[in-house]
Amino acid sequence: MARDYYEVLGVQRGADKDSIKRAYRKLAREFHPDVNKNPEAEDQFKEINEAYEVLSDDDKRARYDRFGHAGVNNGAGGFGGAGAGFGGFEEIFEEFFNNFGGAARQGRRRGPRPGQDRRIDVTITFEEAVFGINKTVEFERMEVCDTCGGNGAQPGTQPIKCVQCAGTGEVRQVQQTFLGSMVQVATCPRCNGRGETIPTPCATCKGSGRLRRKVSLDVQIPGGVADGLQIQVRGEGDMGEKGAPQGSLYVVVRVQEHEYFKRRDSDIILDIAINVAQAALGDKIHVPTVDGDVELGIPAGTQTGKVFRLRGKGVPRLRSDGSSYGRGDQLVYVNVEVPTKLTDEQRGLFEKLAKTMGSEVEPQARGKGFFDRVMDFLSGENAPN
Repeated sequence: MARDYYEVLGVQRGADKDSIKRAYRKLAREFHPDVNKNPEAEDQFKEINEAYEVLSDDDKRARYDRFGHAGVNNGAGGFGGAGAGFGGFEEIFEEFFNNFGGAARQGRRRGPRPGQDRRIDVTITFEEAVFGINKTVEFERMEVCDTCGGNGAQPGTQPIKCVQCAGTGEVRQVQQTFLGSMVQVATCPRCNGRGETIPTPCATCKGSGRLRRKVSLDVQIPGGVADGLQIQVRGEGDMGEKGAPQGSLYVVVRVQEHEYFKRRDSDIILDIAINVAQAALGDKIHVPTVDGDVELGIPAGTQTGKVFRLRGKGVPRLRSDGSSYGRGDQLVYVNVEVPTKLTDEQRGLFEKLAKTMGSEVEPQARGKGFFDRVMDFLSGENAPN
């Protein structure tokens, strides 16, 4: 049977909140499992925490005074519960966690900072994106100061070991808590974690050991890159502090739009127009590709919307490591152009043709029209051979 909460905390029933809080603090320090190694300490601590959670809350305390444990057994209590008045376990140990756990994490020696990354945008043509190109880029970055060699000290002088942290880059403070002596570790404020100070800073770099310079770099852009792709060049960003790695350069590729070609994944799209005679009788035509013109046979009776596939004339496929493999195809979309202006001779020929073909209009059987066929192709159905 649960003990009386007032008895657990060792206070009178009429005790005020301050008396209850002081009693709880005292007992929590005494019975916390990290301090008290008695096998029963954990259960006692849970009981203390449960009693405080109820008695520190006005509403819960009122129900407990009237109905006893039955009035507060619907969720009150348990290790880690939070009282409304003092805050339970979290508040009693707030100082402990701030000064030991949290401060220790923040106070770990920062050490030399690595160099920052740099970014530059580079614009290439559609063809360069297909085949790849070695591009020279110019950008600014932080480099080692030639005057001091990167140590930040004026020539003829040297950095010296920090007297406050003895070269460790961190300082330690011992604080007394109810759990015993706790060590707080923080970055040395004198040397800012470097472990050394510079009595006579370099006049060129003002003691930083680095200077901003404009540099040129050759960057290999692989074939198959798409607009917006980022290429990481490791070790080509800003120089880090002494002993720290250099940052990276990120090259963002921008691809110019082409006058004729469009890209869809690894395929290249080209729209062409043929006249009605070529469509009706068939023809051999030359169409442009990124590799040069190729001959394409147009069968007799070709309709608008016909798609021809030129295999291997598309964009190289790009692996995650930046290497290319294989190539997509070029898809040639045909549009049959109906002339809007005719010479007298052309009009006469079309009139003769019209007489031989008749003028009756016949309804077409239900089926997919041109627009439907285009939508099917874009969704992957009825793809061209």
